[in-house]
Amino acid sequence: MSDHTLRKVALGAFDLDDDMDNIYFIQKVLSDGILDDDALANKLTDTRYYDMAKAFGFDLSVPNTALSSFADDIATKFEEQQFEIAIGDQDANMRLAMSLDRELAELSEKTTSDDGRWYSVMGNTALRSTLETALGLPNSLGSLDLDQQLKEFRDKTERYFGNSEISQFADPEARQEMLRLFLVRAELQSTSTQYSSAANALSLLSGAY
Repeated sequence: MSDHTLRKVALGAFDLDDDMDNIYFIQKVLSDGILDDDALANKLTDTRYYDMAKAFGFDLSVPNTALSSFADDIATKFEEQQFEIAIGDQDANMRLAMSLDRELAELSEKTTSDDGRWYSVMGNTALRSTLETALGLPNSLGSLDLDQQLKEFRDKTERYFGNSEISQFADPEARQEMLRLFLVRAELQSTSTQYSSAANALSLLSGAY
């Protein structure tokens, strides 16, 4: 935690760059790990902290940091995130699409129930927002009871894919179809916003004469 460069790479690998200065918070997340139900990462709704704590594994008898592959794994994740950020500087929707592809692939391989995978989606702010756009769900969905949110996600996924399970996205073709839905809807939203802004500006200009 005292090495700025190492901290930047570690946090950047999990898209947690904004936490660079939250040293004691991140130290608590890492030191607690995930095995104890009371561990901080298990209480946070943002699953990125859980993923980071699990990757480091400081609560294991032999932490993952002792593995010969650990440094390369973290460096690879960091490079992937930085590439997505660079793409996002040119096209924010494309960055979100790349992140969606990666995270759906990772989620589909998790050894948990499919409801558990969906709860992981709902606990990841960026992934959740991207899937809401792709599936045509409103931003207000988050105000509903959690079980109702799960039902809405499942129903929409069933409608478009004939299957409501996250595990289906282990198939690259299924992920590509989800990406296509996201990019189309994101573009439509962007066009609609631009049109509304132009219409408002025109209305104001018209009223000036």
